[in-house]
Amino acid sequence: MQTSAETVDEQLDGVQGTRRVGASRSAGLAARAVRRFEEARGRRWFWPAALVAGYAAEVLFRLVLVRHMSYPSVHADEDGYLVLARVLAGRPTTEMPVGVVIPGGYPLLISPAFRIADDPVMAYHLIMGINALLNALVFPLAYLALRRLGLRRLLAYVFAGVTALLPPVIFYSEFVMSDTVLPVLILAWLLCMHGWLSEGPVKHRYWYAAGTGAAAAYTMATHDRGGVVVALTGVVLVGVLVLRWAPWRTTLVGLGALAVGSVGAKALSWWLDRQFTVEPSKVGSYLIDGLKNPDILQRTLTRTTGQIWYFIVSTWGIGGLAVVVCLVALFSGRFPRPHRIVGGVMVALLVGTALASAAALPDDARIDNWVYARYVAYLVPVAFVAGVAVLARFSLRNVVLTVAGSVVLTLVLAKLVIWSAGKLLHTQVFIGWGMPDVTFLAADWSRLNMMRSTAAAFIILGAVALMLVAGGRRVLWAVGLSLALFAGFATATITEQVAYPHSDWRKPLATGFTKAAGIKPKDNLVLAWDLDGSLRMAQAFEVYDGRVWYLDPRWQPVPAAATAIVTPLAEEGKAPESYWKEHPDEWYVERTNKQQGWMIWRKR
Repeated sequence: MQTSAETVDEQLDGVQGTRRVGASRSAGLAARAVRRFEEARGRRWFWPAALVAGYAAEVLFRLVLVRHMSYPSVHADEDGYLVLARVLAGRPTTEMPVGVVIPGGYPLLISPAFRIADDPVMAYHLIMGINALLNALVFPLAYLALRRLGLRRLLAYVFAGVTALLPPVIFYSEFVMSDTVLPVLILAWLLCMHGWLSEGPVKHRYWYAAGTGAAAAYTMATHDRGGVVVALTGVVLVGVLVLRWAPWRTTLVGLGALAVGSVGAKALSWWLDRQFTVEPSKVGSYLIDGLKNPDILQRTLTRTTGQIWYFIVSTWGIGGLAVVVCLVALFSGRFPRPHRIVGGVMVALLVGTALASAAALPDDARIDNWVYARYVAYLVPVAFVAGVAVLARFSLRNVVLTVAGSVVLTLVLAKLVIWSAGKLLHTQVFIGWGMPDVTFLAADWSRLNMMRSTAAAFIILGAVALMLVAGGRRVLWAVGLSLALFAGFATATITEQVAYPHSDWRKPLATGFTKAAGIKPKDNLVLAWDLDGSLRMAQAFEVYDGRVWYLDPRWQPVPAAATAIVTPLAEEGKAPESYWKEHPDEWYVERTNKQQGWMIWRKR
């Protein structure tokens, strides 16, 4: 008869044997999976299929993020693009909310939504879908860029996924804004420029040169920043033609594409200008004043410094690696000429955009204007890709030196802004929408903390550098997967903490007003100038089948086609009609809303 101890030993032996068998089976399954993956990725169809699958996943992620978005909330940017898209879709014109006609390249891309949708909510949802399709193109383009910079396919695939998930890349695509497509255009532009300047079959270089000119021109058709892109492209094309750094016929093709595209962009602007009666844009005069006026030059330079600081921090310092290396490459012959030219163009565009936008931004007492990096965010994907190439291709010693240079540069930039702006960074108006990335890094959604955000960014970069030092190139795939998970988490968190609250805050003056005021589908609406600005601008889109006018009915003639007028409330204690004492008898006050401060007039 067995003792209890012997029985226990037999049971333990059985459990351990079962565990060994289970572990052996798991190891066998893992080994077979690895073998099958290795076999599959050696086939011609694998990487194209993987890119399509990755792109589809990126689109799906974006669609999940914007599932609650159904009306414009970033005034007046969204409203202006929506009105232009409406006109480009063949619908009747309406009031231009921005007050000026902005470039129509992005509205042209989203205009199909207006041809399909029967109401504004459906149109907005369709536009969010178009945004997702456009913005997710960062993924395949980043893959191609990383391959061009020498990364293996698997690493390029993983880090392309990280690039496309970065918060600065996705955040603005959650709204109807040209920043949705600009990162794609800039990445395509510099990728084509590098291909045109690199050795290879001449027939390929023709296509790359044409792509360089066309992408630059469409960037100008999409936003005023594109003017800087076109100017830089022209300088590069002419310089390369003179110095014979590329076959001259390819350069002429690039110049032709740039010229034709620029004429097309100007023609689109000319046509749109004639659909509206608004004043010309004054951005150019603000820009010149910001650069020439000695009284505000310090403000301009401080804002420029702040934007570059934000740019580096929003890429967790990896974009800073690109900036440092590109600056070094300009004065070093160790880098190939295409790398040097494209790197120099990238830095020139970063500084030029930051300087121009810093000068043109108004003095409206907003904290985020000191570090407002939305305008330079279109360079985030290309800078991140270049930074990843540093991590993957440089020796560990040079990686550490570049990281140190990025840290020093960023700290100097932060200190300069803090010294120059001083207490204004804490006493002016805080608008979280204008600086989502740094508030996320600081884990504080209520104020700007530059040093805390900087520290967080370089903790991330430091962890990446330590993993490389400890594990070498073998751990790069693990670094990429970790960053991809963190990027997805950061983007989702910023959406929850910034995008959704901002949109919810605007709802009462968008779809909320339409319901409360009883606006009918084909109403033609007059909106008084002294109404809340957000209400006025949102209705240019919400009044979907009719149109709106901005005017004061008390001293401006009301159009005969108008069916409703919205004005502020009369003075407290007085009859509603006292607001418009000399109103025609055919107009009467139908309803009022004290909470939002308006009343609506209708014809008898």
